[in-house]
Amino acid sequence: MRIALGQMEVIPGRPDLNTRTILKMVEEARQGGAQMVIFPEMAVPGYLLGDTWEQDSFVRDCEMYGRQVIQSSRNGICVLFGNVAVDWSKTGDDGRVRKYNAFFIAKDGVLHGGDNFPYPYRIKTLQPNYREFEDTRHFYSLRKLAVEMGKKVEELLQPVKLTVAGQPVKLGCILCEDGWSDQYYLKPIDIYQQHSPVDLFVNISCSPFTLGKNNKRNRVFSRQAGDTGVPLVYVNNVGIQNNGKTVYAFDGHSTVYDSRGQIINYCPAFSSELKILDLDLEAGGRNRDPVSVPGDLGTGVIYQAITYGLGKFLSSTGIRKVIIGISGGIDSAVAACLYTLVLGPENVLLVNMPSIFNSQTTRSLSARLAGNLDCLYTVMPIQDSVDYTAAQLSQTPVVDLKSGREFKIPVTPFVLENIQARDRSARVLAGLAAAFGGAFTCNSNKSELTAGYSTLYGDLAGFLAVLGDLWKHQVYDLALYLNSQVFRKEVIPQEIIDLVPSAELSPAQAVEEGKGDPIVYPYHDYLFRAFMEYWNRATPEDILTWYAQGSLEERIGCRKGLVNQLFPEPGDFIEDLEHWWKLYTGMGVAKRIQAPPVLAVSRRAFGYDHREAQNTFYLTSSYRELKNKILNR
Repeated sequence: MRIALGQMEVIPGRPDLNTRTILKMVEEARQGGAQMVIFPEMAVPGYLLGDTWEQDSFVRDCEMYGRQVIQSSRNGICVLFGNVAVDWSKTGDDGRVRKYNAFFIAKDGVLHGGDNFPYPYRIKTLQPNYREFEDTRHFYSLRKLAVEMGKKVEELLQPVKLTVAGQPVKLGCILCEDGWSDQYYLKPIDIYQQHSPVDLFVNISCSPFTLGKNNKRNRVFSRQAGDTGVPLVYVNNVGIQNNGKTVYAFDGHSTVYDSRGQIINYCPAFSSELKILDLDLEAGGRNRDPVSVPGDLGTGVIYQAITYGLGKFLSSTGIRKVIIGISGGIDSAVAACLYTLVLGPENVLLVNMPSIFNSQTTRSLSARLAGNLDCLYTVMPIQDSVDYTAAQLSQTPVVDLKSGREFKIPVTPFVLENIQARDRSARVLAGLAAAFGGAFTCNSNKSELTAGYSTLYGDLAGFLAVLGDLWKHQVYDLALYLNSQVFRKEVIPQEIIDLVPSAELSPAQAVEEGKGDPIVYPYHDYLFRAFMEYWNRATPEDILTWYAQGSLEERIGCRKGLVNQLFPEPGDFIEDLEHWWKLYTGMGVAKRIQAPPVLAVSRRAFGYDHREAQNTFYLTSSYRELKNKILNR
């Protein structure tokens, strides 16, 4: 059988554009002699649409475009695709019209599969409700349908039977999460094989990029194909989708596994492509030689995902010009490189905004970076406006209208730091963005977002945090990669890479004296990662337990011996731990709620991927007990 994999870019909320792409690929597949063409999950509407799913008019539009796709199968080709399906006679748990995340199988202009299922399509069995997903909010699952019908799921998980090129074929139709069933008591692929063996498994997905995820997917799906002895075709989309606070790139990586579980073909990552191949179902796809697949770990993969996601995000929002505040530090340098690579130097305005606390070293490095990138560049000192603001705040009397008492509010050094940060972003960068006809960036990294080490309406402002899902050490790795592999010359000056990280907002952060940020990145990066990225996220109780056991460095992944070097006494370690936990769960949350969207690359990114509430600072009773034991030894 000649099969085509339609690894298409899905544009969320645009069924018209997506259907145009599908119909074009169907025709290309037909011209290429394909007898079956497969498209991703929710290929017609897109997936991450928020409460757009509550708009009946939008859902009806998706149905109408779905009928166009079904009609495209009239000319001798079987079309498999994902779309929303609606049972207008029933409601979901929310009282709205019932919607299903559905898998449609069209041939000869009609749908197949209704002979052994309540509907002429298949619906998702396992609905993810973690990370960025909220399927149960909008869609009715096969598990719920089985309960409603008084049947077992096993009775409803039936293959779709059809004839393709004169050959009878039984398809096991899997929707994304149904293939990731290790943590569920129901395992759709096993059920298919136990009760009604199939000839081909087809997994249509809408699966965002996560660093290392494709390696795991290949292990899981290879095992499934090998254990069942049935070839498996996985089709995913490319493009970007978002849930408001977090932007996800979709890498595609559509893959074909033979009945031994070996990969026999795949589509390259982050590329829209129609891949056509001949698959001998009788031989279980073993008529083809295995191929090697590139790994998806490392800085090169991060670079590919970020530049792809950034380019798509800028295009989708219509932003063609950006303003970047560059300080002479590593974050703004890497951000400047990424935006320049995506938009071109003529569309990037780099702005250095020194105060009296900025060293000549960082000022010179900013100018060198701009020159190396050939970007537009300007220097706009802020000291006069900072002095004016500080004087206005501290010298203007405040009147207590009840008592008539007058007093003045002093401006502390800490407040002066905030004034500088806000003056740069809220005044200079925002004003320049409006005048330049563009938007200004947020250069915060994941370490700073975790600790709340940023100023609201200051360096936390901007339209996108492109580095917001990278720990500080990953930002450094990306800087080295940009120089060595992308530009192949020293565009980011080595002095920026070597310089101590510093906000340069006070004499206590004088870089020329080796003074910098309060975050010790070689340790705190890994501590913070344990707080927010681990599947079973670590709390101070876990951290202190590992510390007492002597396994902390191994558990969180930082350099061996570093903890004792930084904290010679247990009291110092505990004080540091509680300080950052308080910021992470306290002020950091308040700031992240107002932070720009983050471009996700990791297993958990800030935004809607990391749902959090503004709660009070809390330490468990077991933590307090262990703390007392350690301090009283």
